[in-house]
Amino acid sequence: MKTTAVFALLLLVCRVSADPKDLLKDVAASLAKLKVEVAFLKTHAQVHKVTFSASLVSGDETTLGPFNTHTPMRFKYVPTNIGNAYNPDTGIFTAPVKGVYQFQWYVGAQGGVANTAVALIKGSEVIFSALEAQNHGYQTSSQGVALTLEAGDTVFLRLWKGSRVYDNGNHHTTFSGNLLYTI
Repeated sequence: MKTTAVFALLLLVCRVSADPKDLLKDVAASLAKLKVEVAFLKTHAQVHKVTFSASLVSGDETTLGPFNTHTPMRFKYVPTNIGNAYNPDTGIFTAPVKGVYQFQWYVGAQGGVANTAVALIKGSEVIFSALEAQNHGYQTSSQGVALTLEAGDTVFLRLWKGSRVYDNGNHHTTFSGNLLYTI
């Protein structure tokens, strides 16, 4: 409740010389305004709840890549998608409101001839990359970034050409993000 609305309501109640019918009308009008403000704040608060976390696969073992071109990644297992800003069919996160968003990604791959390299893309711009290269064993890399996004801006992960990633039911390769605050 806004402080000014509460104060106005208290002033109305404290008016002793006022006609009770007028006082009741004023209180009813103030209450109606407060109900509208509360409804607006509830709706506004819901829009600003944005969090997702996704893994490349839900349970099957898979290696994605290497490919001859840069390839957008689609994270199919999505245990959390509050605000529905992440689309598992396209792999694209679309900012619902202007604000500062935090993104993290973790990638794993079995060692071998192909490296693992994944970049976060905002629109068509490479923001940050996570990469690892080794000849044997399991390799991992991770990265994170805070970005200012406009409503409608898109963010996704791209597997670099010649790279690969691995995932299974233990969810080694993940992509997560959340709205820190609106601006």
